[in-house]
Amino acid sequence: MVPDTPKSAEPESDPSAFSERPSQKSIPDQRVPAPFILTFLILAVFWLIFSGKFDTFHLFLGMVSCLIVATLSSDLFFPSRIDLSLPKCWFRFARYIPWLLYQVFLANLHVLYLTFHPKMMDIIDPHIITFDSHLKSDVARTTFANSITLTPGTITVSVNVMGEYTVHCIDQSSGQALPGEMERRVGVVFRE
Repeated sequence: MVPDTPKSAEPESDPSAFSERPSQKSIPDQRVPAPFILTFLILAVFWLIFSGKFDTFHLFLGMVSCLIVATLSSDLFFPSRIDLSLPKCWFRFARYIPWLLYQVFLANLHVLYLTFHPKMMDIIDPHIITFDSHLKSDVARTTFANSITLTPGTITVSVNVMGEYTVHCIDQSSGQALPGEMERRVGVVFRE
């Protein structure tokens, strides 16, 4: 039998004795309409393109669905710490896309060459490379990681908070250009 401990032996919890850490303080929800509106417009355009239904009933359901999703996820698409001077950034990103598509095309040709080479088993040499990036923001790092993964022959395995990338390459030449020109162009898009 365990003896009961007296009530006075237990420390009393004083709610005022505990202070919240700065990262745990509640931040007032200050919603800015621009992210919501942009999210809604992007969703509505994609819904119109992919649905193919233009009668009143389907348009109404589509817009209601876009409103609900935009309400729930606008802060995911456009976090508050991102500068919302988006038109210039989008223009720079639009200039980056053709270059990326050209790199994807070249990498496709390289993987095609590897695949149909008579000595395929000898020239395919999968390996992992690591490198540090000078990119600072999450959006720039994510864009760079996705650009690497979109390029055939390379897959971004991980990115840590310090900006160290781990990339799987199908052969030696696939990873030689990293970080290189792609990182520089992503840096130009996000002004880093």
